[in-house]
Amino acid sequence: MSKTSKLYDQLKGHFDTFEAEHEKNMGGNKAAGSRARKSIGEVKKLVTDYRKSSVAGE
Repeated sequence: MSKTSKLYDQLKGHFDTFEAEHEKNMGGNKAAGSRARKSIGEVKKLVTDYRKSSVAGE
């Protein structure tokens, strides 16, 4: 599996978590808001690595 594919899988997992926690937060669960912010922060970190990897053709 290529580095880009691994990063994609990680990004998808964190974004799926973000979506689920965001929905809980909109339902009134304040702790879910914290988990959503943490997940989207991980997405932000991985996006940079993904861009570098995809340009390099890894």
